[in-house]
Amino acid sequence: MAIYSYEEAFGAADQTSRKMRAAIQNWFDLYYGAAGEDQDPCQRVAYSVVCKLVRTVFGEYQASAGEDFTRQVLESLNRKARQALELALVGGECYLKPCPGAAGFSFTLIPRSNALIFGRDASGKVTDIGTVEKSIRGRYYYTLLERRTVDDNGYLTIQNRLFRSMNPQNLGSQVKLDSHPDYGQLAESYRYEKPIGSVGLVQLRTPMLNCVDGSADGVSVYAPAVGLIDAIDENEAQLKGEFRRGQSRILASRDLLKSDEGGNLQLTDHLFVGLDEDPEQVGITIFAPQLRHEAYLERKQEYLRNVESVIGLKRGMLSDANVEERTATEIASSAGDYNLTVIDFQRAWESAVVECVRLCAALAQVYSMAVVPVHPTVSIDWGNGILYDEDKMWEDYQNMVASGLLKPEIALGWRFNMPSETAEDQAAIRSRLMP
Repeated sequence: MAIYSYEEAFGAADQTSRKMRAAIQNWFDLYYGAAGEDQDPCQRVAYSVVCKLVRTVFGEYQASAGEDFTRQVLESLNRKARQALELALVGGECYLKPCPGAAGFSFTLIPRSNALIFGRDASGKVTDIGTVEKSIRGRYYYTLLERRTVDDNGYLTIQNRLFRSMNPQNLGSQVKLDSHPDYGQLAESYRYEKPIGSVGLVQLRTPMLNCVDGSADGVSVYAPAVGLIDAIDENEAQLKGEFRRGQSRILASRDLLKSDEGGNLQLTDHLFVGLDEDPEQVGITIFAPQLRHEAYLERKQEYLRNVESVIGLKRGMLSDANVEERTATEIASSAGDYNLTVIDFQRAWESAVVECVRLCAALAQVYSMAVVPVHPTVSIDWGNGILYDEDKMWEDYQNMVASGLLKPEIALGWRFNMPSETAEDQAAIRSRLMP
């Protein structure tokens, strides 16, 4: 018997509300440029927002570690960093799945559209999740469903089920895991012998509050601007239609147009339009209506400026920054909103990196893969960029030291990326850097 829904296949109910599911589908449709009725998505506003933010967030990003194990994890993460943040910005969440191998850990990405949430704890942390992985082999469509459940003691249980169908419209029927060569080594169900402390996936979530249904689910970066984006696409369709309908045409009597063998008029050029007129009135007339070009463009600019304001982007990232005069206060306010937005996303990525390193260390101990550091540390540097000026920050630290407001050990620890929290840390700084 064919299975049509993921919830039926998992045997569990997805806690994501219907409103939230529809919103997630809409976010991905906007990103990939799916057009609604009477819309033209040629502006690709959602795509532009995501790409500009990702480029800004990782503009000068560098991550380093002292231990070989942590360094290998970071190298694998760096290969997926931009794509992971893109998926999180689009769908509100993205899950990073560490996969152990002979060369260490690699990561696969699970977009929010391929995840079903079956359980959360009181803090909103996912405790029961189902993920979907699709593939095509030969004439069959395969769907691997993986369910991960963590108990109160931190022990993780994973269940795998494989479905096969002749068309992508349904899951088909369940088959053995070894029916697909990529899944032959998987077990139908197994429980980790050591506590992992999570479902074994790292959640990269956008930092905004849920503006769709108020739940613990993350929301797309452009979720508040969905209505505005729809209006922009409708405006673009109207503008295109205005130009199409307003083309200059030569109105000619029908006897001036050629006919084919069947007597049908051949309108081989869109410049000519045939009219049924009095045979006595022959000739041509030029028709050139006035276009409302400026009105449409002004409305489009206003939409784009509203999108920037709602999301928190710097004025001019989407709209034309030179279309209006702005005071210094407005410029500073716009830049401040923009900086806050970018910093929030950088902090979200930092938290995901730290959790990835912790999770990989726990998994490495379970699989006895390598020598794992007891307390793996990661150093992340975002550079100067638009967020802050490192040289100016160093100058401020020096002034604070000179004024007696800050210990020189703390300033030097920040400058040379050395720990300075404890007395032992500060003693090491004095021994190494202070004469």
